[in-house]
Amino acid sequence: MTAWLRMAAASAWARRGTLVWVIVAIAIATALLLAIERLRHDVRASFLQAVSGTDLIVGARTGPVQLLLYSVFRVGGASNEVRLEALDEALQHRAVAWWVPLALGDSHRGYPVLGTTTGYFEHFRYGDRQPLALAQGRPFAGTLDGLYEATIGADVAARLGYAPGQKIVLAHGLPGQGSGPMAEHADKPFTVVGVLARTGTPVDRTVHVSLEAITAIHLDWMGGAPVPGFAIPAEAARKFDLAPKTVTAALVGLKSRSAVFMVQRQVQAYEGEPLMAVLPGVALDELWQAIAIVEQALLAVSALVALAGIAGLVAVVQAGLAERRRELAVLRAIGAGRRVMLGLLAAEGLWIASAGVAAGVLLALLAQTAAGPWLHANYGIALVGAAPWSGQALLLLAVWVAAMLAAIAPGWRACRMALADGLAPRA
Repeated sequence: MTAWLRMAAASAWARRGTLVWVIVAIAIATALLLAIERLRHDVRASFLQAVSGTDLIVGARTGPVQLLLYSVFRVGGASNEVRLEALDEALQHRAVAWWVPLALGDSHRGYPVLGTTTGYFEHFRYGDRQPLALAQGRPFAGTLDGLYEATIGADVAARLGYAPGQKIVLAHGLPGQGSGPMAEHADKPFTVVGVLARTGTPVDRTVHVSLEAITAIHLDWMGGAPVPGFAIPAEAARKFDLAPKTVTAALVGLKSRSAVFMVQRQVQAYEGEPLMAVLPGVALDELWQAIAIVEQALLAVSALVALAGIAGLVAVVQAGLAERRRELAVLRAIGAGRRVMLGLLAAEGLWIASAGVAAGVLLALLAQTAAGPWLHANYGIALVGAAPWSGQALLLLAVWVAAMLAAIAPGWRACRMALADGLAPRA
């Protein structure tokens, strides 16, 4: 067996100029399969770890997936806001342990601004129920004295070079909504007082301020625009009633998970305002069902690329047999049987398939390492540049076996060639 491998390696090396492109094709196909499977796996993991310990998300009556996307992932916008008073009444249930209001709609240099309470830093969990931690500074105070304070996510700080003490200006609206440049609340700048530790969730790309601050910057606004000829200075805003009237949604935690459906029914039966309460896990399942066809299409494309690479291997081996007729005939003439011939071709296929798959794994890991920071910064997807897990190992085995069979299949033809056909000169 060792002799076969050495002879096959020498034969493959002699034809390296042709076989290297076959190995490249197999490597690209393998890398594409692994990258798509890794992306699919890590996208799900990033979504699943974005929020944990939250039993219900409550907001205006809309689709469950839409409510989940804009309240947790900051994607899209709310069709309607809900009265804070209505939330307080609808959530009057003995099973409710806590609830945190969320106000969205403003931004800062492309990053969403979240208005909330200090309870957000106390109750919000991500991943395996991990609490938020601070890398620098502290959370915003949530008082009138600390009205214009902001606590920013790790990506905001890293991409914009912010640190505690930095002055920032919020903009009205979200990027991509409306036409023309967004109007800024330049007369009421905020001071960064804290930077959250990295979480790998949308929290990293969010600027957090108090609900009262959201009310303060909109005192002299109406209908989404500043009131002409009317301006309230930043200090004067503290004299007004800044208690928020409406919010976008609320995160709800229960004392017992067994009461989740009772609280959900109570919220949705509330007559004062049309409300919806969704379970984050159920909404995520609906999201996966909606995008399942995209996942399948991506896997199908990568499988076709893999088939194209393997077909190239078959073509190269088949063409090589015509050039190696005399070589194979000489081997048979000196006593090499069909088993030996087939073994040599199988060993050669083993080298080619193994080299292609190994190069593909390396290429996939390099691509994940290079693209990981960009995907995390722009889309919040944390790619894990690790060795293939069981699901990917099966894909690798399938590619390797297919490449092996593709290399061996033309060998049957070589074994059945007549000895005289290989030794006789061509006319």
